Amino acid sequence: MARELTEVGVVGLGTMGAGIAEVLARAGLSVTAVEISEDALGRGRGHVEQSTDKAVSRGKLEPAERDAILGRIRFSTSLEDLASAELVVEAVPERMELKTDLFAKLDKICPPDTILATNTSSLSVTELSVATGRPSKVIGMHFFNPAPVMKLVEVVRTVVTEPSVIEDVEALAARLGKVDVTIGDKAGFIANALLFGYLNHAVSMYENRYASREDIDAAMRLGCGLPMGPLALMDLIGIDTAYEILDTMYKQSRDRLHAPSPVIKQMMTAGLLGRKSGRGFYTYAGRDSAEVVPDAATPPAGGAAEGARPVSLVGVVGSGTMATGIIEVVAKGGYDVVFQARSPEKVEAVRTALARSLDKQVARGRLDEAGRDEALGRVRGTTSLDDLADRDLVIEAVVESLPVKQALFAALGEIAKPGAVLATTTSSLPVIECAKASERPGDVVGLHFFNPAPVMKLVEVVSTIATAPDVAATAHAVCAQLGKHAVSCTDRAGFIVNALLFPYLNDAVKMLEAHYATADDIDAAMKVGCGYPMGPFELLDVVGLDVSLAIERELYTEFREPGFAPAPLLEHLVTAGYLGRKTGRGFRDHSGR
Repeated sequence: MARELTEVGVVGLGTMGAGIAEVLARAGLSVTAVEISEDALGRGRGHVEQSTDKAVSRGKLEPAERDAILGRIRFSTSLEDLASAELVVEAVPERMELKTDLFAKLDKICPPDTILATNTSSLSVTELSVATGRPSKVIGMHFFNPAPVMKLVEVVRTVVTEPSVIEDVEALAARLGKVDVTIGDKAGFIANALLFGYLNHAVSMYENRYASREDIDAAMRLGCGLPMGPLALMDLIGIDTAYEILDTMYKQSRDRLHAPSPVIKQMMTAGLLGRKSGRGFYTYAGRDSAEVVPDAATPPAGGAAEGARPVSLVGVVGSGTMATGIIEVVAKGGYDVVFQARSPEKVEAVRTALARSLDKQVARGRLDEAGRDEALGRVRGTTSLDDLADRDLVIEAVVESLPVKQALFAALGEIAKPGAVLATTTSSLPVIECAKASERPGDVVGLHFFNPAPVMKLVEVVSTIATAPDVAATAHAVCAQLGKHAVSCTDRAGFIVNALLFPYLNDAVKMLEAHYATADDIDAAMKVGCGYPMGPFELLDVVGLDVSLAIERELYTEFREPGFAPAPLLEHLVTAGYLGRKTGRGFRDHSGR
């Protein structure tokens, strides 16, 4: 049975350490908080006071509760004051020599049964443990920043950590109101191992000038529902901290995807550390400020739409969910729309689905009846592609098959009037193949809407090597008229969102395949620790394992990056017909839902 700890210590009172001390004191434990000097101690005390004062001002703490929390923390500059602690959490800077030296000192000061816990996010807990004479009493207790707010704690056991120590720390995590995932000692643990591979990939995308920092960040926020874009998150974490974590992960894994992107080290050397220095990928109003201010790299507002061709008549080809959503968006945006489907029955089905969707919005108060009637009045269906001959813009949303799309663009190239823009909604196929088939490649652009199109704000505007500048500008102008946020990229597998999302999902599958953690723990780590709206396995089951595998194969084929090779487990599940929610079983069983 787990011990109920009462006397604990924290060493290191930076933002993280001070937050851990506050969390422990909030739970009723007596805390001895130690720093290296009086100045550092004063700053640490200030962190705790500022945090608890803010909680009082927001009505989340009573003044008496704040006073009781502060009363449970004894601030000290002497490690000797930890002589009676039952558990000590170290939160000193992420340097192995610093942490091993501290653990060696604590080993001599603390009683033999004291648990020594490290808050390291990437260093080897095993290596830290052997700096002591009690490796079986050493464990990782990785909190997330800010510790009083973030609910996740990764409990990291080594091969020699005693089961009773794991039980004690798990019980403490529960007492603190945290969600704990218990895992083995591997670089990055769960959350950072998945998060930093993705962040590093995003930095490489920016470094290669594939897309702007603003577009990369907007794409991942709006396309995936993430709380922050990857480059803004790098600035928040700190460029130096990110470098150390990636470098440690690479040294352990030798995975090229963890090798820090060269620009990260360059920025660190130049002192561009992110928010804490006032400049990183973005420029901030001052040190430690969250306010982004314009700089030389800030794009001018509306600049991407300059020189657009005039568009008033729009054609849509297709009758599926995506096509119907695009028809609705375009009609609500004020454009006259003609859509083409393969049969009169499909034409009628689109009109029925469109009317049902608009009626639902009226019922929910998001649209008035006049707006619904006007949108429906702008839409006309046809079974003949020839009826799109007068359109200024034609958007195809047919099946994701290259031969089908090529045949369609060959026909549109002949039918559409001179100067008409031809757009494909493909999410994974080369836009240039459609452009070539049209025999008017300068007029062709990718317009990748996200599903459901009426809800999702993001559109990726994909220019090929042949796309005319005014065609890309036209795509941006139309997106603005539709109330969408357009981001620019070039014609490369995955564009922005899928190129960053699916390697991360693949890494999660490899982690599960290696039996490092369960699907439930991995999902919990990413949702609770990183604020993701869905865990990777939840998302894979929703997207469809077959769709995910197809995208991962496209990425692997294009980039020839070994780390992008689809995980064998994913391939086996698809072969077995376990495709996710649509078949009732994927990584989880959905048959009873």
